[in-house]
Amino acid sequence: MTTKQQSRYLAAVISTVMLFTLAETYTNPLEVSALEDLHKSLNNPQQLRGWRFEGGGDPCGELWIGVYCSGSSIVALQLRGLSLLGSLGNNLHRLHSLKNMDVSFNNLQGDIPFGLPPNATHLNMAYNNLTQSLLFSLPLMTSLLSLNLSHNSLSGPLANVFSGLQIKEMDLSFNNLTGDLPSSFGTLMNLNSLYLQHNRFTGSIIYLADLPLTDLNIEDNQFSGIFPSSFQSIPHLWIWGNKFHVEPNYKPWKFPLDVVPMIQNARGYPTTQSSAIMDFPRPQKVRKKKKGLGAVSIVLLVGGLALLGTFFAVFAVRMSHHRRSQNLAASQRSSNSTTYSLPVSTNRDLTEFSVAPPVPQLRHIPPPPVRTDKTARRNSFSATCQYPAYGKLFSAAELELATNSFSDENLLEEGPLGSVYRAKLPDGELAAVRNIPMSSLSLHEEEKFTELLQTASKLRHPNIVTLLGFCIDNGKHLLVYEYAGNLSLYNAMHDDVYKPLSWGFRLHIAIGVARALDYLHSSFSPPIAHSDLKATNILLDEELTPRIADCGLASLRPLTSNSVKLRASEIAIQNTGYIAPEHGQPGSSGTKSDTYALGVLLLELLTGRKAFDSSRPQGEQLLVKWASTRLHDKRSLEQMIDQGIAGTFSIRVASHYAFIISLCTQVTVTLTGLIQKQNKEAASRGNWLHMVLQGQSI
Repeated sequence: MTTKQQSRYLAAVISTVMLFTLAETYTNPLEVSALEDLHKSLNNPQQLRGWRFEGGGDPCGELWIGVYCSGSSIVALQLRGLSLLGSLGNNLHRLHSLKNMDVSFNNLQGDIPFGLPPNATHLNMAYNNLTQSLLFSLPLMTSLLSLNLSHNSLSGPLANVFSGLQIKEMDLSFNNLTGDLPSSFGTLMNLNSLYLQHNRFTGSIIYLADLPLTDLNIEDNQFSGIFPSSFQSIPHLWIWGNKFHVEPNYKPWKFPLDVVPMIQNARGYPTTQSSAIMDFPRPQKVRKKKKGLGAVSIVLLVGGLALLGTFFAVFAVRMSHHRRSQNLAASQRSSNSTTYSLPVSTNRDLTEFSVAPPVPQLRHIPPPPVRTDKTARRNSFSATCQYPAYGKLFSAAELELATNSFSDENLLEEGPLGSVYRAKLPDGELAAVRNIPMSSLSLHEEEKFTELLQTASKLRHPNIVTLLGFCIDNGKHLLVYEYAGNLSLYNAMHDDVYKPLSWGFRLHIAIGVARALDYLHSSFSPPIAHSDLKATNILLDEELTPRIADCGLASLRPLTSNSVKLRASEIAIQNTGYIAPEHGQPGSSGTKSDTYALGVLLLELLTGRKAFDSSRPQGEQLLVKWASTRLHDKRSLEQMIDQGIAGTFSIRVASHYAFIISLCTQVTVTLTGLIQKQNKEAASRGNWLHMVLQGQSI
């Protein structure tokens, strides 16, 4: 499955999870009984204190911890890392609508239930102490795509129960499984990733020979027999610690240069099957590098936010009389202070919004072709450089005239990347000119600046401010952008002179920002990171359409004359409120930091608070730190909502919105917790969906 297909599939699943009804919801009683049995089998844990079964219980209507619904049906059960004790009970087969179940990183014991959710697509029971491995209900699970039973105490042989499955990813590693592989393994013609390492399997692996595998780990078992030559086409292969029989007259086996030897850091490439199996060095402990929460999750966010917007539009029809009272027309508050409406048509209705279509229909805007000529070496950057097509080349005199000599009356903003001025170009078009103060640049730094111009010139998206051109003349470095207004999201949210944004407009803004990040992270290779996403960098036009400014400029900070020449990631830490706790540590990425910052922005839109507010008590200054423990508690969530929008939408809408915030802001926390707790390979390498649901990277 390609990344795009994964994105679309994931978005479809999450969209299903996000669906909700406006009417009162009553969960299917059969599914409630399954949860009640599970709750008892887990010894009625305090971690699930919100699960109440008096009067039948309504997990979908009451937003139970770890339970996600579509209408009155339970579609996801996320109980990861809650230190749960006990077993999984005997009634999970009653959860007919369940698609995703994650009970990993607990202390579950006993047998895997005889009956599992029959329509599940993703099951994760890794990192427990489960003991039985027969899995007799597997033949009925024809929709199953991913199964993770790694790091348990499963023992004995595998039953021959895998025929007819469509499974793509399976992880049975780090158990005590014995015996031969079942012949039904040979029928898994959709299987891409299989992890069997650190068991006691014996016999042949011939049943794996014809599978379309891209990842196979069978190391540290007792496999023997002939080693299939078809394995040389598997991109990621681990085979050490077995007893394969190698005939001396085997034909030479040429490994691809980008697979096993490179991954395992070998001194040379094996040229025969014999040397590949017998003499190839054992791998060092290598952690597989994780990508940041990127394209797939951003697409998810776009879809989830769009879905919330769509349903809120329907909900708004029923509350139109209340909404009109909240409209953005100019008004006087009861006090003497005057508030102003934001620049948007006063008769524009929430239901008129063009909310994003379902995520599978999203199309990325292709970047325009850009010349990639190598810039000639030069002593004078402005004098001899042959610029590629980075937009229009302006002269310093033109921009001096357009900005009235960079007068204070045209000053729009000042910041670490210089000042921004309003400009009127010769054709009458308004523009914004950023004057970046730069000291004398080295050749390498000059090339870095031209690379930024090349990247910025590619960006064409309705939610990103477009670079029109540039000027490099007599030591000046000027970037000319389209004029997107002078109202930032920060002003609209936190300046008292403006009336509060309605919930509908806040969703409209959230969708636009998520769309822009999706474009940056998934339309380019390598992905483009903004690296400085915050409310002041989001401009609102007359229709309150968000436009992200300064895309990619954070990398210029070390080059400016008013900055110490440090790495941009180090300088970014100076910003408060939008930076994840792990930012700047090894392994952090710009796209991951963008996702975290998006979560902070969504939280600002929900609460009306600043990302960092030094005027508040110490424990409330950082918005994410203050809100993280309140997002999934119904009462606390209601109290968090900005008073300007309180009562204009249901708590169920707020809960789904809070879930999206968690996907963004918990990504790095979850990864760090895994590294500190386990210091091993990820338990869920075969299940990318649950990783997103839990806020991990994929």
